[in-house]
Amino acid sequence: MLKNKVALVTGSSRGIGAEVARQLAASGARVIVNYANGKEAAEQVVSTIQAAGGDAVCLQADVSKADEVTALFDAAIAHYGRIDVLVNNAGIMITKLIKDTTGEDFTQQFDVNVKGTFNTLKEAATRLADNGSVINVSSTTTRLMMPGYGTYVATKAAVEHLTRIFAKEVGARGINVNVILPGPTDTELFTQGKSQELINQLASLNAFNRLGDPIDIAKVIVFLASDDAKWISGQAIGANGAMA
Repeated sequence: MLKNKVALVTGSSRGIGAEVARQLAASGARVIVNYANGKEAAEQVVSTIQAAGGDAVCLQADVSKADEVTALFDAAIAHYGRIDVLVNNAGIMITKLIKDTTGEDFTQQFDVNVKGTFNTLKEAATRLADNGSVINVSSTTTRLMMPGYGTYVATKAAVEHLTRIFAKEVGARGINVNVILPGPTDTELFTQGKSQELINQLASLNAFNRLGDPIDIAKVIVFLASDDAKWISGQAIGANGAMA
């Protein structure tokens, strides 16, 4: 499905990003596994892909820093010659009531979730190959009103609107741009700091009464990265088991 395509997945050393990298590789793509700090975990993802007969390399970059993102694109293109697919998965989540959210909490989330996406889109505008694909990652929480998620939702709402505008800015080059909204998914990012009771409660809000699995999200992203999805662009696609 993705033979001869090169895919860059930000924040792909663990969780949904790692599974996205593995599934893209399984579909034939050559994959750049990006990480900010988790070098060993990123190398393990690459090893898993290579053991299955795929082609991958890991590259470090903090997406919140424009110069590091430029260097990431430089290194990826130097290694593979091009980038066809960009998956903006890197993100952080701090859950606090708005009154308890510090300025540092606010800045940290906007730097990674919004500025990080902005930085990669800015590079992709001229450096992603023609007829490429961009898949940004938001969250189903943007469709809900959940106390404690105010700042996080604000960052993801910004990502959704960047997606819609960017889709029209690069469409002339045949690039389609979409954003996926995962529901509660069984990853460290989601479960960390939550009681089992709360996790069960959130899992019960969808039609299947379970948490999503990273592969549930990854399969949708693989489709959106394929040529079969070319007429889908500027869309916010929920992958949440009918949660919202």
